[in-house]
Amino acid sequence: MIDIHCHILPGFDDGADNMEESLRMARIAAGGGTKAMIVTPHSNIPDSYQNYLDKFYVDTFKELKTKIKEQKIPLEIYPGHEIFATDNMIEPIKRKRLLTLCNSDYLLVEFAFKERSESVYEKLQLLAAEGLTPIIAHPERYAFVSEDGSAPLRLKKLGCLLQVNKGSLKNKFGVNAYAVSQALIRHEIADFVASDAHSPYMRTPYLADAHEIIGELRSEQYADLLLSINPGKVLKNEKIK
Repeated sequence: MIDIHCHILPGFDDGADNMEESLRMARIAAGGGTKAMIVTPHSNIPDSYQNYLDKFYVDTFKELKTKIKEQKIPLEIYPGHEIFATDNMIEPIKRKRLLTLCNSDYLLVEFAFKERSESVYEKLQLLAAEGLTPIIAHPERYAFVSEDGSAPLRLKKLGCLLQVNKGSLKNKFGVNAYAVSQALIRHEIADFVASDAHSPYMRTPYLADAHEIIGELRSEQYADLLLSINPGKVLKNEKIK
């Protein structure tokens, strides 16, 4: 499996606090069958986590990658960001201060949980105009999605892909997120499931249980698509239909 959304990079956001926690998360991920992971610290959040690409990011990423290898943890990591969508995000994306996933044409995008749908669609159109494919992080957690059953398909018509959180499928984020996540799986609307892990204690990067849940809700083949096949295409920058 490949995890495209994980806050494993230490000292950047509300994820791993230090390198020890990051390595524990790496072991948990590998123990659950994850072979590769894209690190996605929160970024571009006004008055909060900015985390634009700089020497600290590069050095920390290299250090984590080296330590994972030294400790013989069977996990490859790749660079990325979870980008908070704003009206001024295009310039730092063009300058590569905000990273796409593994330097592909795919980028992981998040919004304020109560953001209006009109604002969301306008920002997504800015990304589409640049030839980028937005992967919407945890759409099931946004109010406009839970309030409008047509929203997921409208997002897909805009050219977006949808990434459901493992925790939503386990009812960790409330009844609305649980219901929407289940529907996205049952109707095969989701394109990815990822851990959105933040620590080795809670919201961990263990994905074996997510594969099992998807298999029960829909099929083993769909679980493979969401957790392995589509994420693998992101790493190779291949088209996802």
